Amino acid sequence: MAEAIESRPPLRIVVLISGSGTNLQALIDAQNSFDVDAKIVLVLSNRKAAYGLIRAADASPPIRTAYLALQPYLKANPGSTRDEYDAEVARIVLRAQPDLVVLAGWMHVFGDGFLNLMNKAPLRAEEVIAGTGDHHEAHLTDLSFPIPVINLHPALPGAFDGAQAIERAWDAYKKGEIQHTGVM
Repeated sequence: MAEAIESRPPLRIVVLISGSGTNLQALIDAQNSFDVDAKIVLVLSNRKAAYGLIRAADASPPIRTAYLALQPYLKANPGSTRDEYDAEVARIVLRAQPDLVVLAGWMHVFGDGFLNLMNKAPLRAEEVIAGTGDHHEAHLTDLSFPIPVINLHPALPGAFDGAQAIERAWDAYKKGEIQHTGVM
């Protein structure tokens, strides 16, 4: 008698980007070869013109996208702080009910507003769905906290900050300017 195979829902991944989305594209291309059943359920950008949003929309099947930038948020919410912006980004992420968050070229250093919400369940569901205009409920009971956050950054702390870090590190190595590099 064969054992029944337990059916598990796919691992839900939210990817945060700021630019062209080359790391996002690698994740999209690899989705079907992951060791576990997983799917990217949301791509969030802090730059409206990020080409990664197009990559997500062009994926098969298309991946839902969202956009929230700091300065437009602060302008639309006078008196708000950077930490409140980070918390709003976290709320957008949590509404997607992720099992994993990947910062894939997200060019924004998060503060406590984001990380606190990834580390523990909000006290009330309203903390997640407030102010969104969404008419669906966030099923926070389905989430397992803390939600892991992976930051894909191809350089050691303080080295090669910003875009094209891999290329700049490789060029520096070829010129003999550095002997090694790494990731954090």
